[in-house]
Amino acid sequence: MEGSVIDLSRYRLETAKEDLKTAKDNLRDGNLRASVNRSYYTIFHALRSVLAL
Repeated sequence: MEGSVIDLSRYRLETAKEDLKTAKDNLRDGNLRASVNRSYYTIFHALRSVLAL
């Protein structure tokens, strides 16, 4: 098997961080609906990161 559970968790956490940055950028630009959407996926990927462990 390629990779490990730790690698999967790190990947998902990195995805969450990228989504959070996008959510902040959208909020700053006044795109509230897009910001909420990215915020949702930030939480989604962060929780999947933890659950992988």
